[in-house]
Amino acid sequence: MRLSRLALLLTGCALTALASASPTSSARAQDAPVVVPAPDETVPAPAGPAIILEGEPGVMVEGGPVESAPPFAVAIPPVWSPVPRDAEGQSAYGLYLSGRLASIRGDRATGAELLAEAQVLTPEQPMIVEEAFKSGLFSGDLDAVARLTPMVEGMPDLVDAGRMVDLVQTLRAGDAAASLAMMTARPLAPPFDLAGRYLTPTIAGAAGDWDRALQAVDVPATDPAGLILRQQRASLLESRRRFDEAEAEYRTLTATPGGSLLYAMDFAEFLERRGRRDEALAIYDAALTGDNPDSAAVLARARVTARGRPPAAPDHLERAADALEFAAMQTSAGELHDYAAIYRRLAYSLHPSDESALRLGQSFTAGRRPQPESAREAFGRVSQADPITYARAQIGLARTFTGEEDAARALEALRRADAAAAGQPAFAFELAAGLEDMELHEEALEILNRPTMNVPGQPVEFRFLRGAALEGLGRLVEAENELWAALQARPEDPGILNYLGYMWVDSGRRVEQGAEMLARAHAASPEDGSIQDSLGWAQFRQGQYEAAVENLEGAVNKLPANPTIVDHLGDAYWQIGRRREAEWQWNRVLTLEPDAERRAEVERKLARGLSTVPSVSPDQL
Repeated sequence: MRLSRLALLLTGCALTALASASPTSSARAQDAPVVVPAPDETVPAPAGPAIILEGEPGVMVEGGPVESAPPFAVAIPPVWSPVPRDAEGQSAYGLYLSGRLASIRGDRATGAELLAEAQVLTPEQPMIVEEAFKSGLFSGDLDAVARLTPMVEGMPDLVDAGRMVDLVQTLRAGDAAASLAMMTARPLAPPFDLAGRYLTPTIAGAAGDWDRALQAVDVPATDPAGLILRQQRASLLESRRRFDEAEAEYRTLTATPGGSLLYAMDFAEFLERRGRRDEALAIYDAALTGDNPDSAAVLARARVTARGRPPAAPDHLERAADALEFAAMQTSAGELHDYAAIYRRLAYSLHPSDESALRLGQSFTAGRRPQPESAREAFGRVSQADPITYARAQIGLARTFTGEEDAARALEALRRADAAAAGQPAFAFELAAGLEDMELHEEALEILNRPTMNVPGQPVEFRFLRGAALEGLGRLVEAENELWAALQARPEDPGILNYLGYMWVDSGRRVEQGAEMLARAHAASPEDGSIQDSLGWAQFRQGQYEAAVENLEGAVNKLPANPTIVDHLGDAYWQIGRRREAEWQWNRVLTLEPDAERRAEVERKLARGLSTVPSVSPDQL
């Protein structure tokens, strides 16, 4: 089948140029937190502690023994009488369960708040301390983390996370000497030692320990730590008015590909402050070329040409935020997205900016357990000062809604991105893809045919999406031309092979050629259920019913809730005489929310059977 959602159809074809709101939202988009009533206080509780907390997913149970109680735990009363309640009458039981439920649903902010309230009511329960601490850490409730840090000293997995937050908060409060003392007295353990290493020069400089702050960078060329350490040293040297040494450090840094990519703008701003506008302008111009131009260079270039005031040199809080962002990039590369989010929350607390808010939101959408509510809050902080950064935030916001099947709100965000970054094809493409996903083919095609997009040498993705829109409008010859052009540019792409091959098979235009393309697509991507369905349907159209059943069964196993695939399997069963199984599959289709056309067709088959099979004439093979 052609993938039912264009976001899936474009898997592997998405543009890589894009890096990538309500703070009062509750456990889910519109769900209020679920508050579980406390057990009836009039019923005598059985002997034994009143709460058991056992690992994931974590539940609260009345009665029974405590398993593996930590040795540092304060004694828990056999029975709480009365049951602990807050000022509004909500019990510790209900707050805890509500907090866990909110966190499971992806609303960690609400979860952290509820768990913290439960912990205040039951301070003697160490496992609630642990839950509240973790939730506050990952949701960004830094005040709660600071309050609970002394209580997790006996928990090795948590104590360094608390110390990390504590030393950053202490730096933010203006006591750099105390922050440095914390780091010196007991270095942070993995994984927080990475951020501690990068923060040390800046914190030492802020504390007045310049010998330590300005130590020469001595790391192997292959160690990425050298990038951030050189950037920190260059900035610190500038703050000491040792400009020649700062420039030498910047030149060493930007002579490497990674250093140039990350910190060329910092060097250009340094040159601006030194009155060397022409040299700075050359760097900004270079940053605007290539496949991924730096949007900040647009504003910087305009400032230089207008002879505006250079940006101020970064202070110690901004340098510390840069160090934390570098640690976040490294942990993200290692798939430790929760830790990246922690670093980025701390960075934002030190130096709030549109760019840091954007990156924070992107951390919340990464990994296996995205946090859509937290992501929306972060993306919502991005202003329109830099249109490209704002547009990227809107793209990120749209993706959070897409993940929740809220196409209308996703489309609103995509329109805002396109309007903010007018003339930028990458954002227009995202809007066109969203429109096509909603089957608004005419509007998608109108965007794809803009003079900035329908040009010689355009990306394969543009042609592919244009072909999909044309096919949706029934303009098959034009669709075929666009998809064929995309395939010539990327001949082994399974997504393109699948789409064009299925179109040829399903329309009966070139069944045999389409089937051959689908076999290639399946060989390249054997775990893709949609492609396997396409291959099975091609075999069905060629009368190879036994082979079709085998592939369609495999496709249904991979995508059991897809009504098109289930319908195809029912047709194949019918053709080999497995009539009862065919009817069972068709009945399943009706439970899977098919579109009106498919529903009517399936109801007809249930009433009359599959009376005809689409024929394939020799000239179509």
